[in-house]
Amino acid sequence: MADPNIGQTITQAWESVVKPDPEDNIFEEYWLLDRLKQGKSFKAHDGGRNIEHHLEYATNTSVGWYSDLEPVSTTRIDCFDSARYAWKECAGTVVQSELESAINQGSGGKFDLLAAKLKNMKTSFYKLINEALFSTGQGTSSKEIGGMQLLCSTTPTTGTVGEINAATWSFWRNIAVTGTMTTAAFDNLRAAMRSCYNQVSVGYGGKHPTFAATTRAVFEGFEGLLLANERYTDKSVGDGGFKNEVLKFKGMLLAYDADCLAATVYMANESDLILNYQKGYWMRMLKEVDPANQTATIRRCMTIANLSTGARRKLGCVHTIT
Repeated sequence: MADPNIGQTITQAWESVVKPDPEDNIFEEYWLLDRLKQGKSFKAHDGGRNIEHHLEYATNTSVGWYSDLEPVSTTRIDCFDSARYAWKECAGTVVQSELESAINQGSGGKFDLLAAKLKNMKTSFYKLINEALFSTGQGTSSKEIGGMQLLCSTTPTTGTVGEINAATWSFWRNIAVTGTMTTAAFDNLRAAMRSCYNQVSVGYGGKHPTFAATTRAVFEGFEGLLLANERYTDKSVGDGGFKNEVLKFKGMLLAYDADCLAATVYMANESDLILNYQKGYWMRMLKEVDPANQTATIRRCMTIANLSTGARRKLGCVHTIT
């Protein structure tokens, strides 16, 4: 029988399946998103029109030296203000027809199609959000999260972040250091990272960067600058390098992320870079919808979130790394 053209051998037996679920050929690991979701960087908000950070941005200039009965200034000094960030929304759907459900039921299903679709949507959210965490915030008509290219710019003396103009207010500028090579590839990388780290730390007792994100190329360049680590535990097995999921620099965790801006290292402390979300709206599944004119069920999921900082000077980047 020629038309179906699958043959008797295929017809009489099921395929030998290595794994019961579809194997991932798309998604990357998301270092920045995973890091921010840990601990105090991941902050739920119970309502609120905006995300607001209260800022202390100036010293009290009435404080000064004086002599005996000399008048002391009674000028009221403004020292505080706020940075504000708008909420951003993203959403997705899973559509499954009644025919798909019928075909996939019972022993006829090779894997749970609906569960696989929902898992794929969840990972698609992670991909979308992680990409936005490195963005300028201008994508999709400025509807996406304002990411590291906005909060920790390679040109920190320009641009408006949190409704504050960095060109006007010098306190509202992140640290940016150039990592261009002099003669050999990555020969200035460690010096540039050291300078950026120390400036972000604001002195020996300051709050130090706790993690950094970069590209695989820069990560490998940094790894190549480290001392060789070779060990032999038996006659047949040797380890010729560091296990490379995460490396350290001055105690700061360093890993690579596929979405990071090319030739760049971003440094931050979890308490100064906050992934905010509305309580109950982090990948929230909404009520299922049955369209009136289709034999299908639509499952909707949404997130309301944004990335923010209340201390730009405690964010740093090494850029133009060669």
